[in-house]
Amino acid sequence: MSVKVHPTAVVENGAILAEGVEIGAFAYIGPNVVLGSGCKVHHHASVEGLTTLGKNNEIFPYAYLGGRTQDKKWRGDQAPIVIGDCNIFREYSTVHPPTFLGKETRIGDGGLFCSYSHIGHECIVGNDVVFSNNATLAGHVWIGDRVVIGGLTAVHQFCRIGTGAILGGCSKVVQDVLPYMMADGHPSETRGINKVGMERAGFTPERIQIAKRIYKLIFRSGLLRSQAVQQLRSGDVGSDPMVTEVVEFISMSDRGFC
Repeated sequence: MSVKVHPTAVVENGAILAEGVEIGAFAYIGPNVVLGSGCKVHHHASVEGLTTLGKNNEIFPYAYLGGRTQDKKWRGDQAPIVIGDCNIFREYSTVHPPTFLGKETRIGDGGLFCSYSHIGHECIVGNDVVFSNNATLAGHVWIGDRVVIGGLTAVHQFCRIGTGAILGGCSKVVQDVLPYMMADGHPSETRGINKVGMERAGFTPERIQIAKRIYKLIFRSGLLRSQAVQQLRSGDVGSDPMVTEVVEFISMSDRGFC
């Protein structure tokens, strides 16, 4: 498959375009960009900086990937953005590179990033995520696989959102959200488990019940966090790998969790 570049597009010398790449009218591709096979950059979209995309990504009009970090500490370093396969970046979505050398902004595979969504510097985003319109990550945020972020929701810098979690729309997230949980509010609080998300991911009813037991133990038992973690470690809610995942997530939480 040949590369298709519209006559009005600008593709700088040094950019690497794999087979099947399509570049639309008035799009801009910077000199250090790598686009994997099957990528499609629609009209008026821009990709620049040290940005590498895998296969079959689609970048809609006016999206901007690789623009200089918004961090005021930036002093001219050029650091990479690494994006996997089969992601969709809708209109006006933005992804920014790290502020300093030795860091990276990384996005996995299969993500949907809706209009005006924003991924700040040095964020790590997992696979199969959904960012609704205006979902916003400050710098240094970590997002696990299959996370859903509601529209107009902002995540504070250095927060971590666990695998399979869902954040309600218009939420203010200032602490970590545990895996498989549902958080909502201003500021956000954990409201329950992400039952629908777990069902869609193929979790059995038995495993969903374990998630409910984890939720009740941590958030409804009245135990201190250390006491709840001790009970999880003791096997009170079973030996499912999900239990270990939650315990490890809590142990790595610097900001506390919602």
